[in-house]
Amino acid sequence: MLCWGEDKILLKIGRFLPSKVRYFCGLMAIVAIIGRPNVGKSTFFNRLIGRRQAIVDEFSGVTRDRHYGVSDWGGRDFTVVDTGGFVKETDDRFEKEIAKQVQIAMDEAALILFVVDAQSGTHELDRDVAKLLRTSDKPVLLVANKVDNPAREMDSYEFYSLGFEKVFAISAMNGGGTGDLLDEVINLLPVEEEKDEVELPRISVVGRPNAGKSSFVNALLGVERNIVTEVAGTTRDSIDTHYNSFGFEFTLVDTAGIRKKSRVHEDLEFYSVMRAIKSIENSDVCILMIDAEEGIGQQDLNIFGLIEKNRKGVVILVNKWDLIEKDTNTAKAYEADLRERIAPFTDVPIVFTSVTEKQRIHKALQIALDVYKLRTQRIKTNKLNEVMLPIIEWTPPPATKGKYIKIKYVQQLPTHAPTFAYYCNLPQYITEAYRRFIENQMREKFEFTGVPIQVFFRKK
Repeated sequence: MLCWGEDKILLKIGRFLPSKVRYFCGLMAIVAIIGRPNVGKSTFFNRLIGRRQAIVDEFSGVTRDRHYGVSDWGGRDFTVVDTGGFVKETDDRFEKEIAKQVQIAMDEAALILFVVDAQSGTHELDRDVAKLLRTSDKPVLLVANKVDNPAREMDSYEFYSLGFEKVFAISAMNGGGTGDLLDEVINLLPVEEEKDEVELPRISVVGRPNAGKSSFVNALLGVERNIVTEVAGTTRDSIDTHYNSFGFEFTLVDTAGIRKKSRVHEDLEFYSVMRAIKSIENSDVCILMIDAEEGIGQQDLNIFGLIEKNRKGVVILVNKWDLIEKDTNTAKAYEADLRERIAPFTDVPIVFTSVTEKQRIHKALQIALDVYKLRTQRIKTNKLNEVMLPIIEWTPPPATKGKYIKIKYVQQLPTHAPTFAYYCNLPQYITEAYRRFIENQMREKFEFTGVPIQVFFRKK
């Protein structure tokens, strides 16, 4: 719980179970935050969801894509959408794309929060946004942000000139005034339908900048969900999307490109990379996108190692395959070289695709969901012992210092990623080579393609 303003109103926000599940399934009403650049929309968004999900910087234009989160007030859950700053009639490519994203957010929303800056006063761009919002049939609440003292509250009255019935004076930074605003939000939202709740797989699309991650997500969704340009680093936040088409249903996450530390100079990009890494940690399966023309580089291997370290499922997607000159053995040779580079964890599905041509993009989804199923499978203890103990008996661990190691029992541990414990008399003498042998045997006897597994040896 957080304390909001001088009234000590307690706001319970960001409760993600069960509200997170309803958000992923598209069951909650959507509230869109819209306004010109640098009025504090992302700060307000973070305040509502109770965590620093959207990147905030003093420079305008930080938020580019639509950004989703979950908030609740008075026992009512709803989805909050942060948008980029709206600029009318601009020649800037990003600002044009942001304007499209703002329009889509307006179409999706059940309610719009029009945010203005009480510190700088009425701006010509505020009037442009107000004119745009009057074309919408959605209810609009005018929110004067940065009202941090009583004098600033008097300044907020000038926004009545924009033609809205009421101005809600708030401070997104400290939470002042948000209670009254959220009471009105709840009153205006449509009644929520109750449906069965299900937990969905979480699949993140990761890779270096400009590998085609956002284009891949947009191709799957059939809409321009995320802004795409040829400029590396266009995506800055990790963007969650509920996907439910062609028999697939899961949460799809587009992430910022991950570059080497030495090439990350701006604070803004540093936070973008951190969000991408956090997305890997919170995922079930990661689709690692590689640029076919550039091949797998050291940074791709670093990202692959990060996925493996966090025990996440992985599918390697080689994008821009249509740009490669090919013969009958090109794909086979490319795959062999790739597996050699990612060794020793080579049991990974590899898909060659072209996002622009939409080649095999749905195949990649099917494989990612297959990997999810393998990662969440539970193998019965009697089956494990029936299969693995004869192998161990036929190829026992090598004796050390004249002492023989006897493995008597194996079971799967109750962890998120597949983890197995082998019980023996002298676990300290098990070599790394024998541990890898056991892992390879398990991969041969059981299906774990694309799934890192852990094997431990414990005292009987």
